[in-house]
Amino acid sequence: MIEYKLCRSNRKTIAIQVRGQEVTVRAPQNASKDFVEEFVRSKENWIRRHLEENRTAEKKKSDELDPQQKAEMYENARTVLKRKALDFAGQMGVSFGRITIKEQKTRWGSCSSRGNLNFNWKLMLAPEEVQDYVVVHELAHLKEMNHSPAFYREVEKVMPDYRLWQKWLRYYGKML
Repeated sequence: MIEYKLCRSNRKTIAIQVRGQEVTVRAPQNASKDFVEEFVRSKENWIRRHLEENRTAEKKKSDELDPQQKAEMYENARTVLKRKALDFAGQMGVSFGRITIKEQKTRWGSCSSRGNLNFNWKLMLAPEEVQDYVVVHELAHLKEMNHSPAFYREVEKVMPDYRLWQKWLRYYGKML
């Protein structure tokens, strides 16, 4: 059984919150102990998965790069991603403005309405095909500024297997 802190209040529903390695169950005042324990048991896989993700994130923070290493990664990302963007832009018949390398928590890349591209330096930790997918994805926005079927047809013209790398990024991206 998973250890948890129980907080009762005037709420109507039961909920589980995982922060760091602490599990909190928020339950209505009148919820029986058996009901709470059964609820926690039914969500055990979900709780364990979140605890593991948090443990991985905490370990990653302890492994963070020093400023010199980070500067080298940014410069490497700028060089590699600019070269890829130039190559793919030629294939796709588009042109872009500036390329900016950033550290973003929730995005791998973006394309502004002015045609400027932004990429997350952490892409350099991903397989080359994933880097290619993100570059092609952002360049496709220069033709279609949305995620419509027409947009994905543009991506697919250059990367027929883009779905594989999109899935890779969705699944493993959190670990980078």
